[in-house]
Amino acid sequence: MASDVTSGARLIDGVALARELRAEVAADVAALHERGVTPGLTVVLVGDDAASAVYVGAKEKASREAGMAGDTIRLPASTTQNALLALVETLNGDPSVHGILVQMPLPAHIDPDAVITHIRPEKDVDGFHPVNVGKLLIGHTDGFAPCTPSGVQHMLARYGVETRGADCVVVGRSTIVGKPMAALMMQSGSGADSTVTVCHSRTRDLASHTRRADILIVAAGRARMITAGMVKPGAVVIDVGMNRIADASTRSGTRLAGDVDFDAVRKVASLITPVPGGVGPMTIAMLLRNTVRAAQRTLDA
Repeated sequence: MASDVTSGARLIDGVALARELRAEVAADVAALHERGVTPGLTVVLVGDDAASAVYVGAKEKASREAGMAGDTIRLPASTTQNALLALVETLNGDPSVHGILVQMPLPAHIDPDAVITHIRPEKDVDGFHPVNVGKLLIGHTDGFAPCTPSGVQHMLARYGVETRGADCVVVGRSTIVGKPMAALMMQSGSGADSTVTVCHSRTRDLASHTRRADILIVAAGRARMITAGMVKPGAVVIDVGMNRIADASTRSGTRLAGDVDFDAVRKVASLITPVPGGVGPMTIAMLLRNTVRAAQRTLDA
């Protein structure tokens, strides 16, 4: 995998890596077409959150480019929880829908856990259903792992990062990234076998933990919180953060920044992901791959 080596750490090019993965997905989709199956991903968007709308649009576009059926159902913010659950039940029973994703966040009157648990585990391509979470923790590979952590693990493998026996520090304990990331890295097998430490907002002396990391994965939601002095020289740094900060030099007056002080940490690390263009593109690519896996399993059933 080619990387930019002009200054300090090599860049992990998430855009190029996601493009490669999506090409692999498209080949799998073509093989399924020959067997009479078109993988179908249905995304449900409730309300008018602007960021969610952009993200959902990207998922739909990527699905169609891969030859999949990518549908989006848009519902008003006033949609009741019962109505949303009824829609999910309809999609559960639709054999042409292999993957169901209800975009978060939901309006305040809808319980996200109730919605997630209503999706059949075999169609939960986001990997958030308790059954899939349990399989991940146990180490079973027949479930679906959340897309962003899976994308990070895929990045590490493609760039030849040795994870076996490595000290891996995960900063952040969300159910979307931090916890499943730690679970993936501690499993037995290729791309894992790491010794994992999970840090969070109550961790004492965060830097004492991050400076031990051979692999540092940051998903805390705080812009540029990881500085150069908190990173072990030669470490691999994966920045999952996506924060909008003020920048008077841009037309909008803002720009995207990660949880890592990129310019400073790049001088210390050996490999680093940029923001944007790092982990982000991998999330959608892994979602497509999960959907294809779900479609393949209907043929094996």
